Amino acid sequence: MNLARSFNNWRKYRQTVSELGRMTDRELRDLGIGRSDIPYIARKASI
Repeated sequence: MNLARSFNNWRKYRQTVSELGRMTDRELRDLGIGRSDIPYIARKASI
């Protein structure tokens, strides 16, 4: 069960990083996010 949860968390993390990474700097700035914040935000979203 823990392995499945970890895998799903990793998938959510990768999806969030991918989606945010495709955004322009302006779109990220409109959301109040910097490119360097993406990994941190993705980790929070995948929990």
